Amino acid sequence: MRGLVPPDPETGVSTPRYAVVYMPARARKRFPAGCVQLMESAEAALNAADPAARQFAAQVLGPSKSSEGQYLYYLLEWLDPAAP
Repeated sequence: MRGLVPPDPETGVSTPRYAVVYMPARARKRFPAGCVQLMESAEAALNAADPAARQFAAQVLGPSKSSEGQYLYYLLEWLDPAAP
């Protein structure tokens, strides 16, 4: 994936995780850590999602530190493709 900071295989810091992501639109592929609420499972993320409040269930990779010093999560997949 272009723009994705690859995970460090020796640390396990950036790992795939389930989350609820707050975003005005689902057009982005990376998110600031403040917009990501990590969940224990895909089911928990789907139950906590609220598309009307712009909170979408996703599988993300992270955290990674950007060149600007922000922590980011990268989208692996949306868990509910039917949500707006």
